[in-house]
Amino acid sequence: MLHKINHIGIAVQSIDATISFYRDQLGMEFLGCEEVAEQQVKVAMLAIGESKIELLEPTSPDSPVAKFLEKNGQGIHHIAYEVADIEAAIAKMIAEGARMIDEKPRNGAHGTLIAFVHPKSSHGVLTELCQEGH
Repeated sequence: MLHKINHIGIAVQSIDATISFYRDQLGMEFLGCEEVAEQQVKVAMLAIGESKIELLEPTSPDSPVAKFLEKNGQGIHHIAYEVADIEAAIAKMIAEGARMIDEKPRNGAHGTLIAFVHPKSSHGVLTELCQEGH
């Protein structure tokens, strides 16, 4: 079902204040920035080998990322695993008893379809299923 780790999401107060660490100091390739209005977040993607780091900056004080930052501070927000067929992956998770935040895929950054598994089903780690190129 899983192909690889697609990305690790890191919640930050400001992409502008954070990006130079990943791009310049660590030497990651900057892949671009975009706003995902549906999720009230601005994202910056950086490549590291076959995986990516996704910096997440809230665009609204009511967004899930803003609430995460308020509660936990900056840091790892989620791990995203790439799947070939997100609808089949969601169905399998539900059939095996997982609690899903998203029972239907939604649009993610960079042309992906995404669905989150509730942290209570993944032992405290917010887990994202991610299908590239829809």
